[in-house]
Amino acid sequence: MARALVTGGSRGIGAAICRALAVAGHDVVVNYRGNRDAAEAVVAAIAAAGGKAETACFDVSDAEAVQAGLAALDYAGRPFAILVNNAGIVADAPFPALERDAWTSVTRTTLDGFYNVTQPLVMPMVRGKWGRIVNISSVSGVVGNRGQTNYSAAKAGLIGATRSLAQELAKRNITVNAVAPGLIDTDMVRDVPPEAVQMIPMRRMGRPDEVASLVAYLCSDAAAYITGQVIGINGGLV
Repeated sequence: MARALVTGGSRGIGAAICRALAVAGHDVVVNYRGNRDAAEAVVAAIAAAGGKAETACFDVSDAEAVQAGLAALDYAGRPFAILVNNAGIVADAPFPALERDAWTSVTRTTLDGFYNVTQPLVMPMVRGKWGRIVNISSVSGVVGNRGQTNYSAAKAGLIGATRSLAQELAKRNITVNAVAPGLIDTDMVRDVPPEAVQMIPMRRMGRPDEVASLVAYLCSDAAAYITGQVIGINGGLV
């Protein structure tokens, strides 16, 4: 099976994706920025279930750190055929009160992070004549959300990058898709008011493993003819 890299893989949706890819038989690299214990816990859980995984610490928004981190993983000698760009942060505020640091930190993590990690890994996929790239966007990037202009802009930009890169790589047997979760039960949405959940037709938040199952499918041979798509997973919210 393939070697897979999941950015922001230590918690929440990222951790669930790591576990799902390992169950599918892939060797998984769990990227994290600061929470080493959480990343090692994911690796331990995968190992306990009979899978293979290792950690990699680097900040996706830092181009030099990414290059050093990928080099340490020997991405040229042992290429990644699966990449899940999951790393992302929030810094919510009404736009008139949105400070520049909140704008740049969110957009750099999502958009610069996409470029910093994906660009070095594409040519090895091309040479291998097979690849799967899945970018984790958001319902906020599809329809917008009050107080999340920075986050919505970053996630919408990721959708544009997905569609363009999919066209470039399709003839190389490399698919590029985006997954756009709605409210998923993770630490990131712990403070969501109950009335927000009641707006979801299914009347509940999604689970990280539900998102992970979709990502694992998009990374499989069964999804070979799906590319350039933005697939919502939001309980019917939009």
